[in-house]
Amino acid sequence: MRWIESAVKAGSAVTQSIHLGRGLDARTVQPVGWYEHDLAVRAVQESFERIPAGERVRLAKKTSNLFRGRKDTSVPGLDVSGLGGVIAIDPEARTADVQGMCTYEDLVDATLPFGLCPMVVPQLKTITLGGAVTGMGVESTSFRCGLPHESVLEMDIFTGEGRILTCSPTQNEDLFRGFPNSYGSLGYAVRLKIELMPVEPVVELRHVRCHSFAETARLLAQIADDGEYEGEPVEYLDGVAFSPEESYLVLGRGTSEPGPTSDYTREHIYYRSLQHPEGVTRDRLSIRDYIWRWDTDWFWCSRAFGTQNPTVRRLWPRDLLRSSFYWKLIGLDRKYDIADRLEERAGRPARERVVQDIEVTSDKLADFLEWFFQASEIEPVWLCPIRLRRGVSELVGTGEVVKDSPHPWPLYPLDAEQLWVNVGFWSSVPVDLLGSDAEPGAFNRLVERRVAELGGHKSLYSEAFYTREEFESLYGGAIPEELKGVYDPDRRFPGLYDKTVRGA
Repeated sequence: MRWIESAVKAGSAVTQSIHLGRGLDARTVQPVGWYEHDLAVRAVQESFERIPAGERVRLAKKTSNLFRGRKDTSVPGLDVSGLGGVIAIDPEARTADVQGMCTYEDLVDATLPFGLCPMVVPQLKTITLGGAVTGMGVESTSFRCGLPHESVLEMDIFTGEGRILTCSPTQNEDLFRGFPNSYGSLGYAVRLKIELMPVEPVVELRHVRCHSFAETARLLAQIADDGEYEGEPVEYLDGVAFSPEESYLVLGRGTSEPGPTSDYTREHIYYRSLQHPEGVTRDRLSIRDYIWRWDTDWFWCSRAFGTQNPTVRRLWPRDLLRSSFYWKLIGLDRKYDIADRLEERAGRPARERVVQDIEVTSDKLADFLEWFFQASEIEPVWLCPIRLRRGVSELVGTGEVVKDSPHPWPLYPLDAEQLWVNVGFWSSVPVDLLGSDAEPGAFNRLVERRVAELGGHKSLYSEAFYTREEFESLYGGAIPEELKGVYDPDRRFPGLYDKTVRGA
């Protein structure tokens, strides 16, 4: 692609043009370099040494994309303030060395001038690379590029013993394979070396309407398997279900063909642009605007703040149409119980937050959607197909703890031979939806049971209500504790179950 060569030569000039689209928050991001990175790593180690032996440790980090609380916020923190940058980019090898607290927003703005991008970019700008790898992240490239941790070549992990271990498929393989979905229970990534992929400056979209969940599931699986639809290649694939009779698959392909592109950073709302009566409609977005198409309205959750009201939207500052600002509003709600107070004033019951991402195999997708839309009034929901990139044979090295696991990533054991579909729903239901005597988290518990019945999993960034036995059957059995015995024997970090279910 000739435009990559010109991007490398033009540098920030390209960055300020097509790559940054209309994003008012876009900026030129320069790598911090290895010297600054070494200083930042030393600061982490020194902050650890100041914490008395035997005390619990956490990240001294003000922001988070987690939807579950932590009971003890007084735990001493590691100084990771210097770990928020890109260290170096190698455009020839298509790799980047990145610090663990670097946001995908900064990572994307650093790589796009080279015509390159991370292989999977989660939807929200402030998600960090280390967070997506130790947690879970998906996007519309996941049907061909897998999950974010599958494009990691090696990592430097700060462990509970205060050591920094480099891990890869052939070095400290147990930690490399056990780190995804460990949510900081084994340590924190201070550096990750990742693969990058070439991208075109524009993404051309087709919105395909489906009239039943069975049709949606069938077509989604077909396109994911074929990598094309009606003779055109598909490089990006996700969807939105509004009702049992109205779902849309969004098929994207990169292009350098000139032409107008749409703007969903002002009065127009991206997810509403998908809706049409029949057939297929088309759209075009700059690559950066496509990557962050969901961030402007936090998918559709901005409607809770009134920003989808045309009058409010005209007055709302454009640079505050982004997920990081909505997070601040969520923080105020949590602190002052604003939403529950408003419900009480209106004579309605309080609401149970239902913020979850679950995965089921494509053949169970219609079953889950039909159940979910009957069980609640939550709509729409996001659909994103996933297929793991790597087989076990490519990863097995010398690891002792994970050597007998049939899964390449044992703490989130998705069958590598299956097409999975992430279903995301982020809303709430009345606390008495299942009866006036329902236990706390009643609907979330119901979702967990239904997903388990269908052989699925759910991500652990939000509330979870599993018993320890249920949890171990879904998330690696004894492997999390065995890994902890190796890499955090003094339990300076909470265990995976304690952290994700008990809020430690």
